[in-house]
Amino acid sequence: MVRPTQQLHPAREPVPVRAAATVLLLRDSEAGIEVLMTRRSDRASFAPGAYVFPGGQIDEADEAAKRIATHRPTQSGLQLTQAIAAIREGFEELGVLLARHADGRPVSAEDIASMDRSTTSPISFAEQCEQRGLVLASDQVFSLAHWITDRDLPRRFDVPFLVARMPEGQTPTADENEQFEPCWVRPADALARHAAGSFFMIFPTVRTLQRLAAYAKVDAVLQACAGEKPLWTSCPRAGLLRGQDARYMESESPYGELALVCPDGQLLHTLDWQSERAVPLLGNVQRLTAPNSGMMTGPGTNSYVVGDAATGYIVIDPGPNDADHIGRLWRTTQGDIRMIVCTHSHADHSPGAAPLQALCEKAKPPILGLSSAPTARSSARFAAERELRDGERLVLSGITAEGKEITHTLRAVHTPGHAANHLCLVLEEDGLLFSGDHILNGSTTVVDPPDGDMNAYLDSLDKLDAACEAGGIDFILPAHGYVIGSARAAIAQLKAHRLKREAKIASAMKKLPQGTPEDWLPLAYDDVPERMWPVAARSLAAHVARIRQLASAQ
Repeated sequence: MVRPTQQLHPAREPVPVRAAATVLLLRDSEAGIEVLMTRRSDRASFAPGAYVFPGGQIDEADEAAKRIATHRPTQSGLQLTQAIAAIREGFEELGVLLARHADGRPVSAEDIASMDRSTTSPISFAEQCEQRGLVLASDQVFSLAHWITDRDLPRRFDVPFLVARMPEGQTPTADENEQFEPCWVRPADALARHAAGSFFMIFPTVRTLQRLAAYAKVDAVLQACAGEKPLWTSCPRAGLLRGQDARYMESESPYGELALVCPDGQLLHTLDWQSERAVPLLGNVQRLTAPNSGMMTGPGTNSYVVGDAATGYIVIDPGPNDADHIGRLWRTTQGDIRMIVCTHSHADHSPGAAPLQALCEKAKPPILGLSSAPTARSSARFAAERELRDGERLVLSGITAEGKEITHTLRAVHTPGHAANHLCLVLEEDGLLFSGDHILNGSTTVVDPPDGDMNAYLDSLDKLDAACEAGGIDFILPAHGYVIGSARAAIAQLKAHRLKREAKIASAMKKLPQGTPEDWLPLAYDDVPERMWPVAARSLAAHVARIRQLASAQ
């Protein structure tokens, strides 16, 4: 866990969440699924003027209304309360009533017209239904998603997004108080209009419609929700991109970095990639990205600077031999570099080490790492001045301006696989893993034989997972891309992806037993753009070698 003293921003308590419920009323059309949406009042305290699904806060009367609610055997008590709240809100806001008579007859227009939709009615919603012999069709309301409002916002809700089929014969009518202009719209059309600026929606609505657009029929949506668990749960995080608020779900690449830098939801961290200045991630960790963006390097190689003015600095992966980048690293550290560590020998990681060392005139920092193996390509040669042992600790220590002792300890972890001389580093006091190229954000690393080895790569993933478990490591700082959160889950997902790819390669080999790697590649990587196949061919070769090795061992 990160030391509080290293956090960049003062701790703050996000606004408490309120329980609420929202329902997506769906219908089939010739053009595909349509969803009922409505525009919120411009005076609303939350999301004014936005197009939304009907919904609102859960109140005590919703719990009491269970006496007239139907439910599925697998539907929990909480789900039932949420469904009742969503039904009530749909009635109050749009005059749509998910209910039926006790004998199974549908609700009539006359039934609805005779009921008071106002929130100030002296007779509760449940009592009005009881008086007419109606039971709520809460057994037809299913959980689609679970959203928790972003930590930075002043009003926050814990809200399930529920789905139900629109009752036949009912016409939505807005209450003209909270909601206006109800409309039926295809998810894709709503998204297009939002992108054009004519149909404003908030982040959870947009993301929900993006996923809903994948379904062709209402039945398909309801079937997907039959498991009684939301298809996803998210509490988004926000950063600044091109000067504007940008929000992200847990599955999106900036999320982990925002969780590290702004854990309490402070809207302060800039996500734009640039190479002109170092980006503070913690008080003792900065990232300077080299100006070498490309297909293989993404936004560029991340050089990390660990330490502070009291302890001096360790530079991890000085990057390519780019004079401007090396000069910026030197200026970021005020020239007080105690050690330079290269995670491996590839040309975008280690060539900057010697030129950076040369700039340090007062004291030459040693260049540490693992020298390249004989299997390394000629373009990826590296000779460490001192070889780091597996488990060796590199310690920075000093006295702060307040007179307190402070240390930053990096532990080397040998992780062959991407390269024979690859290593990672653990910042022990703050639970951070510097993963080099072994784990990347946004792509999988290439394992290129003979210097790359898939067996070693997978074994190293297991080793890193064990290190994360033992050290309470939550964040991974890769050599390419943003910080990754939920470290162990990310490692598990990466390993599963590798094994899934290997299964596709094995299937291709079985289908074409006399084939060559060139024959298997289109079958095993049919989900990858063809322009990437030459790169994928390298990892395919590593998987083929592993498959054959496992087969010969049986």
